[in-house]
Amino acid sequence: MSSGTYGSDEVGALVVDIGSHTVRAGYAGEETPKYDYPSHVGILDILETPNSENAMNVDDTQNITMPKKKYFFDLNSLRVPRSNLYMQSFLKDGMIDDWDLFEQIMSHTFDCLCDKEQGPQYHPLVMSEPPINQRFKREKLCEIMFEKFQIPAFYLAKNAVLSSFAQGKATALILDCGATHTTAVPVHEGMVLQKAIVQSPLGGDFILSQLKQLLDNNNHDIVPHYLIKSRESVQPYEQPKWVMKANVPDNITDSYKKFMTKEILQDLGQTVLQISDTPYNESEISQLPRVSYEFPNGLNLDFGEERYRIPESLFNPSIVKGGGVQLTSMLDLPRLVTNSVTMCDPDVRSSLYSNISIVGGNSFYLGLVERLHRELSQILPQAMRMKVHIPPSLSERRFSSWIGGSILASLGSFHQMWISKQEYDESGKFIIDRKCP
Repeated sequence: MSSGTYGSDEVGALVVDIGSHTVRAGYAGEETPKYDYPSHVGILDILETPNSENAMNVDDTQNITMPKKKYFFDLNSLRVPRSNLYMQSFLKDGMIDDWDLFEQIMSHTFDCLCDKEQGPQYHPLVMSEPPINQRFKREKLCEIMFEKFQIPAFYLAKNAVLSSFAQGKATALILDCGATHTTAVPVHEGMVLQKAIVQSPLGGDFILSQLKQLLDNNNHDIVPHYLIKSRESVQPYEQPKWVMKANVPDNITDSYKKFMTKEILQDLGQTVLQISDTPYNESEISQLPRVSYEFPNGLNLDFGEERYRIPESLFNPSIVKGGGVQLTSMLDLPRLVTNSVTMCDPDVRSSLYSNISIVGGNSFYLGLVERLHRELSQILPQAMRMKVHIPPSLSERRFSSWIGGSILASLGSFHQMWISKQEYDESGKFIIDRKCP
């Protein structure tokens, strides 16, 4: 098969975008991913005993229970509680860490996307990677794709580059607001300026932890969906009235409880949190309308100044009190942007400031663009042209890297960039460093 046919209609390329929160997978040329499932996998350890017929033919020392793992990937299956099911991610600091679990994720992905008779060996693959990645992990990823899954061609692209392509830009400062980190990544002419990447742990998980702490401090328990059989509507702040399911399994693990609780916190955050147009002022914020939220068990709360104070940490980390977090080392969003651009060559700074793009699942807060534009306007010289852009829909922000990969893999000129199976066989895994800088 010639490399020129990889992007054709006959052989569809696949696009996989790995994030700290979810994995997005689908077909090149489409507008949105076909599948979007958690980066945390449900794992159930099963002990299997050899059957009696086989046991008679083996030594007694071999006639023992054999451990086996069963995996659960999509949210529908994960929402069914099971005894001793635990949640585990294959990522650490945004990079692949558990390779066995990663292979299980990819096997599941290919099962979903590929025809059973053909498999992944007929589909070239574009995959995203974090802007900061280790060389040996890139090489190992290349090796797994060609050796284990036998794909015909592979390409590894920085997620910030893909996000800029999704918005039709070759040069941009991508402010990626993810689950575990917020990262400022300068992209110039389709290449990441590696030395100028700036990262902060002020991500979506940090915001959710503050939201959880607020509820804990006020003695409000979050009851996951899987425990609730029925509920009644109550007035705000009244004791919730709900009935627990009778068939909830025993031995529900802490990791599973945390995973299901986080799902509720995410919905709560998207519903009530908002960023103030100006620096947080409690006396002014307290005059604004409150927003109510009903929890799965019927608990009804309304939120006032808290809905502004919690996301304010993105612009003023010192506003967070307690929690044992080292806030002095955290950069707010405006300084992430300015520090990153300042580390770039002077001749590209103006083009980066005029193309600041916010992406990521943690970019849903109302007022984010306006506040960042206001803060940067006060920092930068008046002569500096500056524009902050955000994709109009939440799905475009969440899936920006995937959308960029879909566009890239469907271009007719892209066939020259693929690493073909033949090239891999000739050069080995180290070709990833040459063809995917």
